[in-house]
Amino acid sequence: MTGDEPPDGPSLRLEDSTKMIPCEEEANFILFTIASWHYNIGVSACVSLSRVSARVLQSTNHSSSSSFVRLTRIHHSLLSRANSLQVQMAMEVTQILLNAQAVDSSVRNHAEENLKQFQEQNLPSFLLSLAGELANDEKPAESRKLAGLILKNALDAKEHNRKLELVQRWLSLDQTVKAHVKACLLKTLTSPALEARSTASQVIAKVASIELPHKQWPELIEALLSNTHQLPAHTRQATLETLGYICEEVSPDVIEQAQAAFECLVAISSTYYERLAPYIQDIFNITAKAIKEDEEPVALQAVEFWSSICDEEIDILEEYGGEFSGDSDVPCFYFVKQALPALVPLLLETLLKQEEDQDQDEGAWNIAMAGGTCLGLVARTVGDDVVPLVMPFIEENIAKPDWRQREAATYAFGSILEGPSPDKLMPLVNVALTFMLNALMNDPNNHIMTVLLQSMNDVPNVAEKACGALYFLAQGYEDALLNVTHRADSGESRLRTAAYETLNEVVRCSTDDTAPIVLQLVPVIIRELDQTFTAQCNSSEEREKRNELQGLLCGCLQVMIQKLGSSEPTKSNFLHHADQMMTLFLRVFGSKSATAHEEAMLAIGALAYCAGTDFAKYMQEFYKYLEMGLQDFEDYQVCAITVGVVGDICRALEGGILPYCDGIMTQLLKNLSSNQLHRSVKPPIFSCFGDIALAIGENFEKYLVYSMPMLQGAAELSVNTSGADDDMIEYTNTLRNGILEAYSGIFQGFKGSAKIQLLMPFAPHVLQFLDSLFMEKDMDDVVTKTAIGVLGDLADTLGSNAGILIQQSLSSKDFLNECLTSDDHLIKESAEWAKLAISRAISF
Repeated sequence: MTGDEPPDGPSLRLEDSTKMIPCEEEANFILFTIASWHYNIGVSACVSLSRVSARVLQSTNHSSSSSFVRLTRIHHSLLSRANSLQVQMAMEVTQILLNAQAVDSSVRNHAEENLKQFQEQNLPSFLLSLAGELANDEKPAESRKLAGLILKNALDAKEHNRKLELVQRWLSLDQTVKAHVKACLLKTLTSPALEARSTASQVIAKVASIELPHKQWPELIEALLSNTHQLPAHTRQATLETLGYICEEVSPDVIEQAQAAFECLVAISSTYYERLAPYIQDIFNITAKAIKEDEEPVALQAVEFWSSICDEEIDILEEYGGEFSGDSDVPCFYFVKQALPALVPLLLETLLKQEEDQDQDEGAWNIAMAGGTCLGLVARTVGDDVVPLVMPFIEENIAKPDWRQREAATYAFGSILEGPSPDKLMPLVNVALTFMLNALMNDPNNHIMTVLLQSMNDVPNVAEKACGALYFLAQGYEDALLNVTHRADSGESRLRTAAYETLNEVVRCSTDDTAPIVLQLVPVIIRELDQTFTAQCNSSEEREKRNELQGLLCGCLQVMIQKLGSSEPTKSNFLHHADQMMTLFLRVFGSKSATAHEEAMLAIGALAYCAGTDFAKYMQEFYKYLEMGLQDFEDYQVCAITVGVVGDICRALEGGILPYCDGIMTQLLKNLSSNQLHRSVKPPIFSCFGDIALAIGENFEKYLVYSMPMLQGAAELSVNTSGADDDMIEYTNTLRNGILEAYSGIFQGFKGSAKIQLLMPFAPHVLQFLDSLFMEKDMDDVVTKTAIGVLGDLADTLGSNAGILIQQSLSSKDFLNECLTSDDHLIKESAEWAKLAISRAISF
């Protein structure tokens, strides 16, 4: 008999014995027990008893006693017997499994009976044998496949009571046995044999469906996820298949584990997109079931899987363009397009699952939001094909009395405005326009309003491209949007913000025909901003809302300034409001809101650009706020925006900025020297040097002694990016571009001046910097274009003096030739101009 306990043997609980700290008598008792058993027991008991004997040997202090010596011998005998039995059993099981598939019925029946007896008499050894067979790559494929199938059937059954019985039998097994079986299963995922891997995937899912609800095997998902990194492709494929089976098998009640399994699917979908094809139908079935039936945390990850697939296909199609032929390194399988008829209705259904208070927390994320986001990505992925699938849903729900249906229709409308062509969208836009205008005026529900306004952000663009509907938009929507900002509940959620953002979109996309309507809005927004200064604010919350409103109104005026100031016919009429606007912008600086400061500063920059030299009359009063902005290290975004406004003012006033340059340059140089200022502000400061030099020309002379060493030092630091991560390389390129823009502005500012010789000492270093950048080969396109422009500026300004230096340069010729053959037309244009400038300089 090969049972784990002889019928006449002592009844000793092994788990209790492992906790003993034995005295001499107890050691003798354990010795007697093990000695009487160990010649008649199977593998699992041998292993367990060897653990007992090892624990006793470690715990006892009687190393010289005869009992201790005998126990040591028995311990080694146990280990030897366990190994011998495992080898013998492995050989026997292999043959039995092969016989169970024999053509001869008598051989087959005898083998099946042996397997049945083995299972009934010694379940732990039976399971260990099957798991070992499945994991052993040296075993025949036939025996491994059957071992996995029998193992799976030992864990699951169709009949409910039988299934419960098998689950309890597994849960009652010794932890060591279960751990060994699970280790064999995970090991099999790395097998080169496809059938073995596939079978192991199914068995792992069965074990997971039993253990995860009982908070067992918590390390499973992490172990599977680790398989997706730096392992052979077949292991990653098997892991993906396993995760799919787990998502299918695990009860929805086990939320954490099901969510983790889908998170793994999401991670794999982006990393191993090209290997998903064999599994995509099963994955769709699994994710669809989860989205419809599972708890929200699980459903969210199921939606995220399809969002991730969309991201991958968008990237592939954008990289290879509309003529994608599938011969790229990463093929596009068009999973989204194939799934479209089933996927879109699934996502539309999620839009109806809104929460009553979903908009109160800006960080909230729920199934309706996830579904709408995914629908937007689907639209970007498949374009026109999404419209006929969504349009019936919008038409059916957009006027329903239930706010959830109206909001879902509105959300669906806004989600698909990016991707399809304007021509395809126009029937949909025309259906929605009347409803949207009516809703803006009359709908009492702020859920509808917020989603509607977010959806409208793209509508003006579509209308502008496709038809004359924009005039209708401008006439009706501006008043309606302003009405929204005055609603009693406009301060709730993002309603007021969304209204102003949408109004800004309508203004940005307006045409010359609608300019008079936009012009009529200017005094309205000015009045709104003026009223914020007289409103009573008795609490910090009220002050915060007032500051937010001031920022929104300044942002709205900035858009109007840019729009109306870009056309001469409207600029003169618009500038009648400039004094009033400037007064209000300066008053906004009296608040303590960084956001409001940013918006006011941006609006002033736009006004300076629009007003041109007439902006000089505001400089004396504005300068102190400009200086405050440049000194604001804590709210560094304010500082960065202020630096940009200095550039706007330089372009507007040109030489008129000169009286303020000492103060500005002093502060900018201090900022560059400070370790307290965020590094992102420093590249635009260098660019600002170029703006100032271009504005004041040779008057920049007195700043050369301070600015050029700063530029040279920064240039040297920016050359080498070896070992840098992507973020650092991106920042370094931004810094390089700032430095190059400074050089460009300085050279152009001194062009034609009698003082150009002042720049000659710096020319060799500029060329050396350009050589170094070319040698590094890590410039982005923006830096490349600016760099070739600087080479041309140097030749254009310094003439023959520069020509000699350029001819001596290590790489100027190669750099120029490379840019002349660039696919980027902007780089190519800059290179052609630089070539002419260099040719003139060399010929002198």
